[in-house]
Amino acid sequence: MAALSVGASGCAALQTAGFQVGPADVPAAGATASGDAATALAALPVKGRAPKTGYERTQFGPAWSDVDRNGCDQRNDVLARDMTGETFKPGTKDCVVLTGTLADPYTGRTIAFQRGQRTSEKVQIDHVVALSDAWQKGAQQLDEPTRKLLGNDPLNLLAVDGPTNQSKGDGDAATWLPPSKTYRCDYVARQVAVKTKYPLWVTAAERDAISRVRAACPGPALPADSTITR
Repeated sequence: MAALSVGASGCAALQTAGFQVGPADVPAAGATASGDAATALAALPVKGRAPKTGYERTQFGPAWSDVDRNGCDQRNDVLARDMTGETFKPGTKDCVVLTGTLADPYTGRTIAFQRGQRTSEKVQIDHVVALSDAWQKGAQQLDEPTRKLLGNDPLNLLAVDGPTNQSKGDGDAATWLPPSKTYRCDYVARQVAVKTKYPLWVTAAERDAISRVRAACPGPALPADSTITR
């Protein structure tokens, strides 16, 4: 698959954070997890929130862009990745997901998904690091192609229960955590991975909240992402 290229300043930011940027800047399926979440968290800058001035969803590119150029938008890619038993709209080359079953990580519930005007919103695609939060913690300084990648990166996207996603809003770990306590370790590790990758910062309250969650976690690994290097 082709990857979305990032601009010079975006590449420099990612390389400074220790990530290889180039043909593999979209995570590969089955990539091996690498890195220690506690170490990565300790390396994140700690600052206050920048003003939200200028934030628009469009600052991160069109919603659900086909960043890997596989012919499917990111919403359908994530639905197909995170659900089981999917069926697809005929004639879309197994792209447009019609039905499936989601084991929702945020609530622990099983959700039957059916595409439709009144049913699609039961399953939503969450930005694990909310885009507004990212904007206030460093994304303003990223170039446009890099923000587009951040807004559509599979590392930062999860299919989840719609109402629960709505309750999260643009909260960080200091103000919102998944109701399912068994998923919180993975959730904050993914936030750390995203904020390390781009790179973004955390507030002191956010860092402390993540540290409290990580203290009870059985393993230190960051989630799989082909661009994460030791």
